[in-house]
Amino acid sequence: MRLTTFLILGVAALVGGLSNVAQAKQFKNAYISFEIPERWNCVLEATEWVCRSQDNNESKEAIIVLTAKEVGPSDSLQIYENHMKNPIKTTTKTGDSVMSQVMSPPTQKKINNLLWVDGFHISSEIQNYYTRYIATIKEKIAVLVTFSAHKEFYSKYSQDFFNAVNSLNVIATKNSLQDPSIQGAGGTLGPISTGAGSGINIDGLDGGPQSPKKNNKFLFIIGAIVFAAIGILILMKLKKK
Repeated sequence: MRLTTFLILGVAALVGGLSNVAQAKQFKNAYISFEIPERWNCVLEATEWVCRSQDNNESKEAIIVLTAKEVGPSDSLQIYENHMKNPIKTTTKTGDSVMSQVMSPPTQKKINNLLWVDGFHISSEIQNYYTRYIATIKEKIAVLVTFSAHKEFYSKYSQDFFNAVNSLNVIATKNSLQDPSIQGAGGTLGPISTGAGSGINIDGLDGGPQSPKKNNKFLFIIGAIVFAAIGILILMKLKKK
């Protein structure tokens, strides 16, 4: 049984890794730069930058949102970490209240010589979507980046998110405060939402996966892997006899 599980996970990771091989490009604004997949694009919506695939189906599966503001008395890495430690309340399109689940405790880590708070929830921004929170402060600017993907597609975008996080570079200067997207972002970087009330167009996200053909293909691949693993186990048992 353990061997079967190992084979399934190993081949699935290989398939997922191969499917995510794509050329990356750099996104850069007045305060931050990082890598995004070649097929993605970032657009300023209200006071937040929204990055998503230009493919209609993929654009409903995952989203990256980044925002920044001038540092105030309620901004600190410890405050962000304390906020990420607890479940976050969000409201669905139907008006129901949902509490997120903390998937892993937030930690502080260095990315390109800058200390960030890194947290991971599910259903904190959009129901049934995993969201990774990355927040930091540099000089007078606080920055938050959220990486969200539906739970059925998170593995598909995990490598893209990994590359984006590792390439994060805050390039903020005093002149960055003149950027409208920073001037208009009030409050703290705690409950920043990529869902209701943010002004971001997320049509299709709350409804979950919108590409059943891809789901069926994925199930077919997993089924083939399972049968292959069982076949290997049978052959091993026959050899032992």
